[in-house]
Amino acid sequence: MNLQDKISQHFADSIKTQQDSVQGLSELISYASQRIVFALLNDKKILACGNGRSATAVQLLSSAMLNQYERERPALPVMALTTDQATLTAIASDYHFDEVYAKQVRALGQSGDILVVISDGYHCANLVKVINAAHDKDISVLALTGNKGDMISPLLSETDIEICVPSQSAIHIHEVHVLIVHCLCHLIDQQLFG
Repeated sequence: MNLQDKISQHFADSIKTQQDSVQGLSELISYASQRIVFALLNDKKILACGNGRSATAVQLLSSAMLNQYERERPALPVMALTTDQATLTAIASDYHFDEVYAKQVRALGQSGDILVVISDGYHCANLVKVINAAHDKDISVLALTGNKGDMISPLLSETDIEICVPSQSAIHIHEVHVLIVHCLCHLIDQQLFG
């Protein structure tokens, strides 16, 4: 297979994952956007976290909500728990890396907030701990996951939402997570600002 064939195959696999996702997940994405809008209208905030590539999707969400997605509008309170290097390294050094998000949620989270957790499928103890910390504070969880057998699904409660990308490929899961983040931003803007 030459390089152009490899490129074509990557695009085809990505498109198939996107098509499979839109068929099975559009209702959940719509519902998730409504839950976020409800929280924002009730003066609550969105806290978001993820590791590695997923941290970039978290930053896309927070920057689009704090600044703008496609048009100028008021800022929305979305906090990426992944970006404060001093805090992350202090918690990891003084306690353990497993606590880097949970400790922030315990300090910043309030009942009625929403925690967005993005994971491309690998088990991470820090995501398990942050979900438990959110539940302890009556914070609902919106989990963007994939079919790689991660440990997030069993942790979720009835009030949480899981949007699970139907793929075994961490790369294609991540690609669809970014698309879902963009859909959420678009839907939130439409519902709040018309």
